Amino acid sequence: MTDAAASTFRPWTPPRRTARMSLLPFLWQSWRDPLQIWGEAHFRELYISGQSPLGRSLVVSDPAGVRHVLTDNAANYVKGDLQRRVLGPMLADGLLLTEGEQWRRQRRIMAPLFTPAYTARTANIMDGVCRRRVEGWRLPHHGARVLNIDSEMSGLTFDILSATMFSDDLDGDAAGFERALNQYLSVGARISPLDALKAPDWIPRLGRVASGGAARFFEERVAALVARRRARLTHGDAPDDLLTALLNARDEEGDGSGLSDHEVASNILTFILAGHETTARTLGWTLHLISRDRRVADILKAEADGWDRSPAGVRDLIWHRAVIEEAMRLFPPAPAMIRQALEDDEIGGHEVKAGQSVLIAPWVIHRHETLWVEPDAFRPERFLPENRKSIDRYAWLPFSGGPRICIGAAFAMQEAVIALAEILNAAEVEAITPIEPRPIHQVTLRSQRTLRLRLRARKRAAAA
Repeated sequence: MTDAAASTFRPWTPPRRTARMSLLPFLWQSWRDPLQIWGEAHFRELYISGQSPLGRSLVVSDPAGVRHVLTDNAANYVKGDLQRRVLGPMLADGLLLTEGEQWRRQRRIMAPLFTPAYTARTANIMDGVCRRRVEGWRLPHHGARVLNIDSEMSGLTFDILSATMFSDDLDGDAAGFERALNQYLSVGARISPLDALKAPDWIPRLGRVASGGAARFFEERVAALVARRRARLTHGDAPDDLLTALLNARDEEGDGSGLSDHEVASNILTFILAGHETTARTLGWTLHLISRDRRVADILKAEADGWDRSPAGVRDLIWHRAVIEEAMRLFPPAPAMIRQALEDDEIGGHEVKAGQSVLIAPWVIHRHETLWVEPDAFRPERFLPENRKSIDRYAWLPFSGGPRICIGAAFAMQEAVIALAEILNAAEVEAITPIEPRPIHQVTLRSQRTLRLRLRARKRAAAA
């Protein structure tokens, strides 16, 4: 990629360590913001093996090694105990955290619900939700509005989730879910030093106690949602959406059973966290990048103007997709993954013992000096069709990879592309301050301070 006009904007990145961390600073930083545990060497070396403050571990950034862990020998690597300790109280029986036959059964049941054909059927619903959201901003013909992008994108993706999966049966309570989710992610889902040290579960975790209200909110609302839909199925007036499909789905290759109400509820919560939240954050970071690069913004606006708003036309929004994929490279929705070896293994010549942790960090891999040209620069051209084939499949991991690749990846990409096209069809997106937002790892990758941008109505759109 040698385009002289290519963007050279570089968003702010956290400082990188040059020295090893002792136990207490490591525990403090893991709780406060795990992004800052990474050192210079992680972005230069493809494997880093050694004794961490929590035991022996191997950080794998080599695409071949990542493929080995996530695909070739995936059966030997399970989600680590730490992830289950942090997220388990809410998501224990959902697709994100289950293992073995329980996971395989759930995946078989849900796979038909996320086929390309089913995803395409939701495109018009997504577009209608996006248009209503943008129209609701009431951008003035003269002047502009400053919007809380974090909140607006959360509301937008929640409304899309509600409309496509639940036929708006969540009562439009986007604000309530956003408040609960913010509380859970900022307090309850942080890595507690007690969890990191594998302390017994009976010792209270302060973050979990503090976020108990958010957890109860989710559990009560989702349980009520499932109960209402079960009743509508009994009466024969249930809408044809993903929730109905989840409740009706059966394991045709197994014993013919369906998901229990508890499993359905766990997966709804998983979709809210792994779907709604990650897509909202991706759109926020994408709009931030666009606000800093007028050339890219102009290309996207021209492409959005040419979109005929048909589901098939979404495929033609190649720059929209490229910009979103580059945003997910720079700001991966899930910055790190931990796997635990069940048996001894070898990865890239490095010995791995049973029980050892293996870390795969998209935050590191996506900015690795040996894998990318100008890894810290915003260069969406990387993901245009003519260049994309040079990117190793396991060097770009916003949706993970292998058998456990995100089941809703195509759904999320379609949603993000449509949302971005509708926003840019109507609005100019401008930064309001030269100060760069600082990413922080709170399960997903969020902005440390509220992300705000200035939006003004496009003159062409206003005159139409």
